[in-house]
Amino acid sequence: MAERMAACTVCHGKEGRATADGYYPRIAGKPEGYLLHQLQSFRDGQRRYPMMNYLLANLSDDYLQQIAIFFAAQHPPYPPPVATEASATVLERGRQLVTTGQPAQRMPACAACHGDGLGGVAPGIPGLLGLPKDYINAQLGAWRNGERKAKAPDCMGEIARALSPEDINAASSWLAAQPVPPDYRPAAAPPKPLPTQCGSMGPAVSKPGTMGAIP
Repeated sequence: MAERMAACTVCHGKEGRATADGYYPRIAGKPEGYLLHQLQSFRDGQRRYPMMNYLLANLSDDYLQQIAIFFAAQHPPYPPPVATEASATVLERGRQLVTTGQPAQRMPACAACHGDGLGGVAPGIPGLLGLPKDYINAQLGAWRNGERKAKAPDCMGEIARALSPEDINAASSWLAAQPVPPDYRPAAAPPKPLPTQCGSMGPAVSKPGTMGAIP
């Protein structure tokens, strides 16, 4: 199986642990459902990156699910966080957004969906630690600008549009500065009902392709 994943690990690093420069994100240990949804989104054009769109264009759901299962089962160690250049004020603002949100504006905390330990929740919510600041910034910016979309209701798009660029920078800075604990794993279920509806949490719709399951 690992040999079949070479097309993925050449960019995403050995076992999907990400590359040293952080340009391509870590996919190891992400929830299986989340990985499958992202693969389907790239294949179907809902999420755009030319190399990913091309590589996945003709792959079946069965094949994509085998990719998701493989990388969800990988748990290589995380590197220590890169030293942050953000000020204490920026980091505190980021901590507030991530852990408590903005109740007065009905803005849920990141932890309300991504888990108290920010490790994600199976089957479809990813963890937020161990990602470079620039990557988090870019993804939130893409949701805010409509470049990245998910199935309606697009909860991340709605949340990102309610954040200012300064808040996005603060949240990204704080998240990227946090060390990843050794037992970092997605939770089996959310501790309480999610504060907002997310279309991407629904069941994935099968779509036949030209390639079958990976043996």
